[in-house]
Amino acid sequence: MSSVIHSLPPETTLPPEVGDRSAWFGPELTESTDWIYRPSEAEIAEVENAGRELAESSLDLTLIDVEDFPIPTLGPRLQHLLDEVLAGRGFMLIRGMPVGRWTKREAAIAFLGIGVHLGNLRMQNADGHLLGHVRDLGRSSLNPDTRIYQTRERQTHHTDSCDVVGLLCLRAAKSGGLSSLVSSTTIFNEIRRRRPDLLRVLLDPIETDCRGEVPEGGKPYFSIPVFNWHEGLVSAIYQRQYIESARRFPGVRPLSPLQIQALDLFDELANDPALHLTMELQPGDMQFVHNHTILHDRTAFEDFPEPERKRHLLRLWVAPLNARPLPDVYAERFGSVTPGHRGGIAVEGSRATILFEG
Repeated sequence: MSSVIHSLPPETTLPPEVGDRSAWFGPELTESTDWIYRPSEAEIAEVENAGRELAESSLDLTLIDVEDFPIPTLGPRLQHLLDEVLAGRGFMLIRGMPVGRWTKREAAIAFLGIGVHLGNLRMQNADGHLLGHVRDLGRSSLNPDTRIYQTRERQTHHTDSCDVVGLLCLRAAKSGGLSSLVSSTTIFNEIRRRRPDLLRVLLDPIETDCRGEVPEGGKPYFSIPVFNWHEGLVSAIYQRQYIESARRFPGVRPLSPLQIQALDLFDELANDPALHLTMELQPGDMQFVHNHTILHDRTAFEDFPEPERKRHLLRLWVAPLNARPLPDVYAERFGSVTPGHRGGIAVEGSRATILFEG
């Protein structure tokens, strides 16, 4: 990569570099374990007891709330971990949930219960699923209505349409399927230092494909800058493949040479081993990621041939009540910018539902 610094005219003002804990480099975290929390046996017992009582109740699980899943010891701990996600490093890993002794339904209820202690659950697709199933459905990302998590392809670094995304690993792949995280704050800082002229491009709105999940009365794409400077915070929203596929819609111009340069630099930095952190999610791992300061990726994978051994992760989209402020333009994708009530996919006729087998 060129080390030449491209300056801007003096009258052009950019947001300042960000110096908080959300700006990190992956190799610095590789030898650290302070981003991993291992619940005690007592905390696991709380989860199992709360899940058992909930499963035996008649409650509609789409309406689950904190009071429906009492975990008096783990609950306060989750709030400290959430603070680290929202205002610190931007992610956490809870390791050691005993999914091997749980049924899929028990694992799902435990995950839902922990999720509501972090915030309100949001629908993840046009079918209204509050509980997502991340597995290969034999589809291809070349289909413009396919979401990449439904394939075995590499996802590339991206954000999801919510404040916090959570994953619970039930089964790992035969090979591959590694999780990669990179700080979008660090990418912002690096582009600002190396190519401030391209950072200006990424602060302008750019069209991104909704992939067939169009909100009522909305367009099949949204137009939000990759980087958003609002109330002293830099937030990112990004999915390169969907930016490119949005060019299929009438009225959406082809990407300009300068936009392509900016997006290429963004991807180059995200893929740089000097920036990102790679981890293997093990069965029982729960990973929670702050979409506004972290991009996540998954490498391509090879699955086992037996259906009962195939890679399977559960996913939650969470809207914490104490989430950061977002600019009004996010309402194009998030539906609202009100913390606790934003993010997710809502189309005409969609209704919240939970699918335990997917």
